This record gives sequence, structure tokens and C-alpha cells, in this order.
Amino acid sequence: MPPSPCAVAEEQLAGELDSVRPALSAPYATALPGARSAVLSRLWRALAHEPLPWIARRETSGGELTLHLTDGRRLHGPRADPYATAAYVDEVRLGTRAYDRAGDLMRALGVPHGTEFAGELDHGTASLALSRADQPQDAAEPVTDWAWEQRVVDGHPYHPNCRSRQGFSVAEQLAYGPEHRQVVRLGLVPVEDALVRGDWPAWLWDGGRPLIPVHPWQRAHVLGVPASEGPAAHPLMSLRTLALAADGPHVKTALSARLTSSVRNISVRSVETSRTVSDFVQSVVTRTGAPLYVTRTLGAVSAHSPDLGAVLRESPAVHADPAAGERVVPVAALPLTGLPSSPEWLAGFARLALTAGLGLLEAGVALEAHGQNLLVVLSSTGAPRRLVYRDLADIRVSPARLARHGLRAPELAARMVTDDETTLRRKLFGSLVAGALAATAGSAPALRAALEAAVRDLPHGPDLAALCRESLPAKALTLMRLTPRRSGDLWARLPNPLVPQGDSYAP
Repeated sequence: MPPSPCAVAEEQLAGELDSVRPALSAPYATALPGARSAVLSRLWRALAHEPLPWIARRETSGGELTLHLTDGRRLHGPRADPYATAAYVDEVRLGTRAYDRAGDLMRALGVPHGTEFAGELDHGTASLALSRADQPQDAAEPVTDWAWEQRVVDGHPYHPNCRSRQGFSVAEQLAYGPEHRQVVRLGLVPVEDALVRGDWPAWLWDGGRPLIPVHPWQRAHVLGVPASEGPAAHPLMSLRTLALAADGPHVKTALSARLTSSVRNISVRSVETSRTVSDFVQSVVTRTGAPLYVTRTLGAVSAHSPDLGAVLRESPAVHADPAAGERVVPVAALPLTGLPSSPEWLAGFARLALTAGLGLLEAGVALEAHGQNLLVVLSSTGAPRRLVYRDLADIRVSPARLARHGLRAPELAARMVTDDETTLRRKLFGSLVAGALAATAGSAPALRAALEAAVRDLPHGPDLAALCRESLPAKALTLMRLTPRRSGDLWARLPNPLVPQGDSYAP
């Protein structure tokens, strides 16, 4: 029997690795089984909880979950905690055949658009093994915010495409992936008649032409334009955003590659409004007194193309006091600190995050506060003091709620503006509760305990009431990848740990 496409993808990466970094070949082979389980666990979570049209119903019995497909087949695996982050699925059975690779399972299911998705899962599994293979055994605790970001090796805690980097060679993954801890040399492209907003720094000008920092992958694969040598920078979790110095500004570059869900770029409209949105949201934060800072947009520039633009933001580190022993840690990296293992610490962090998020939501701003956008300022003893939020591209703003507080929104992109309460709550609850807090807790029981302790101290209001009585929204990440012709978010409804439902976390 010929090897499966997933095995072929793993072997192809191994062949490239033998050529460019042979010292990692053995660690890569060792990491493959764990990477397969990690990706398969994320996919199983999606199959267990997302509204996939080819799953007719779900049944649990003992420790097993059975999915009844619309064509009569059955898929068997362990009961699925929607908030678990540890890999716990080594294989699932479709009929009588067992599958230990997510891509092979997707091909066997034979669902629309599953073949393309399977290829992404193959590549992502191999890339995750590569990321895990290239980790130091006894690394010291990071001292900068960007170094903490580079400790997040596994990527998105719930997305099956957590490490998919199609279009990147092994050499490029090793050179540009934040978990590989390399310094990236950006290019600088001068642009005539560029759109410039905010204070574009003097060192990024060539006479009367602004210089746009470009990622070397974008320059090589998309732009094909000459560029002068630019600054050295440290890649962050999003890959396309980099820290220019230890505590220096962060530059968000255009990087037109599909990473997890979509192809990212920097729209001309987002450059036009970037400084305005930044100042507006910070004004709402100041008005509400939320324990949160927004990283200011310093400047933005576009060549009137989504493939060539950049946004310069202040570093989150400027909102910590190093003299007092404070440090800034991305929420996605909190499990690496060991702090969330304390129920008291986790409850305090949940209280802080919900206070900020619900306060801004009530005022009319719904943040997309997932573990990459949200950071926490820790005291010298590790206590959560306040939050830092960055990247305002996907927030939602309610003019009606703002008006109740005597506020008015500036001109924003149309997709940002809505008074629909379901949309507003989905944005915050899906990112903060089912995302950042759930991944920090790592399981439904831990999340339940943290939320129960936190909500007792929060001001009562309709948003908190909805959080405590309704199922939790979460982006249906796999359904979105399997529905490529539809734009925008699709949603799943997850069991709410605050709503009594016995010990079952499968629907």
C-alpha cells in the first residue's frame, strides 16, 4: 500500500530538513507522534462541537463519543472537552478503520472541500513537529514580551491549522517562525504617492518618499521589487508582526500567505483609519476606567495595495514598570508561566479580564480579546495587574451603546459597526471566554471554577446575564475552512461551564 499523503508531507519536510538543518532531523522524527495527536485533537474538537452539515447527530456513552454522519457512517473517539488544550486523541475510528493523522481522516470523510483542508492539516502536522523539534532543553525565562511570544510553540490552541504554513519552505520556516527565535532583516521599499497616516518616523523616509518595511517572504514571493536593507526585528506570534528592538515599536507587515484561517494583508482602508481607531478606543477605555491599555498606532502607510503596507505600533512593554518588577506576557503564553495552575490566580485573572471586556462592551466596544491580541501586566510576584490590548482591526463598535454614554464613533470601516447584540457578544465572548480564558484554564472544569469565582464580583448587567445563562459562542474554525466561498465568521455554540449540565461536555 502506498504511503498516505500525510506521511508523504512528513517525509518531504524531513528531506528538506536533512539538507538545511540535519541536526534537527532526529528531534523532528521524535516529535511527529505528538504533533499528529495535537492536530488530531484539535480536529476532533471541531467534529464534536461545530455545526458541520454532514454530521447528523452525536451520542456519548461512557468515555466515548460517536458521530453519526448523514451518509450512515459512524465516527468514534473519546469524549471531547471543548476547552481542553492538552492533546488527548491518538486515533479515531471511521467504521472499523482507525486514523491517527488528521489529514488522512479528512480524506476518508470525503466531505466538500475536505481534500484541500486535508493538505493543510498534513503540512501543519509536519510544521508543528518541526517547531517542537527546534526548542532548547533548558531555556531561561524570557525577559521581554517578544521572547515570551516566541515561547508559544504550538500556535492556536484550538485551530486544527495551528501550524500550517503552506508556501514556506523548511528554510523559511526556520528563518521566520517566531518559535525558531531568529532575527529577521526587513526590507525597505520606497513608494511614490503613498497613503500615510499618523507620525511616520523620520528614519522611514527617503527624501519625500516613505519607506515601507516589508517581510522578506513577501518580498520574495509576492512583491518581486527591489528593497534596501532595513532594520533587524524579532518575529511575534502572528508571524507578520515583528518587534524592532527590545522595547521598541512593533511593525505589522503585509504577509499574503495563508496561515490558519485566511490570507492576511493590510487593507488600504485599515491604514486610512488606523490612527483614528486607536485614539478612539483608548478614549473609550479612559472614559470607562477599564483596567486596560491599548497599544497606540504610531503611524501607518500603504502603497494603495493590500500587499504593500505597514502599521507601526508602540510595544506593549511600555505599559509595564520594570523598576517595580512588572513584566508583560501575552495571554497565549500564560500557561508557560505555571501561574494558571493556581485556581486563585486563574480566578483573579478571569475577574480582571471580564471586568475590562464587559465594561468596554457595555460602553459600545467589543474587543476580539483572544490570546494573541490580549496581554497581561504581571507584578513582581506574578499577580495580574492590568491588561494590554493590541490590533484593533477586528473589533466591533455599537453606535447605540456609545450614544447612551454620550460618546460618538468616528468614521470606521462598515464591517466594524453594528448594534446587533448577538454580534457584539459573540465577538467578545467567543474571543475572551471561549478563547483566551478557556485556553489559559486548559479544561472545562478549570474554566468553570475560574468563571464561578469571577462573576460573583462583577457588576450585574444584561451582558453578564447573557454570559451566565447562554451557551458560549466560538468561531467554527473548521467549518469556516470547509466553506471557502463564504466570507465572514461562522459560529459554534459550546457548553457553558456556568450552566449546570452534569459532567458532560459533549453535545
